[in-house]
Amino acid sequence: MPQPADPVCPLCDRPIPPDAPQSRHHLIPKLRGGKGGPTVLLHHICHREIHATLSEAELAREYPDIERLRGHPRLAKFRAWVAKRPPDFQSKVPGKRRQKGR
Repeated sequence: MPQPADPVCPLCDRPIPPDAPQSRHHLIPKLRGGKGGPTVLLHHICHREIHATLSEAELAREYPDIERLRGHPRLAKFRAWVAKRPPDFQSKVPGKRRQKGR
């Protein structure tokens, strides 16, 4: 019997192997009314990049779905970069890089 295909990360479009670090992203942050709301499975590196880029308020107000997240300029640049890496690629994200006042 064929093995089921690995899930695909909706942010970077790479497969998520079972041994790759992965996490669930609440499309609307839990603290902004998204508890129990829709989630998506992402590579952990992709999830960290979302939260390093956008505040919870920005996520709830302007980026409540994957299509909008994929369209964010910094996340689009990240997607192009990470697409060249293997599906189980990990990298340290140095803290929050979000600029204050954004």
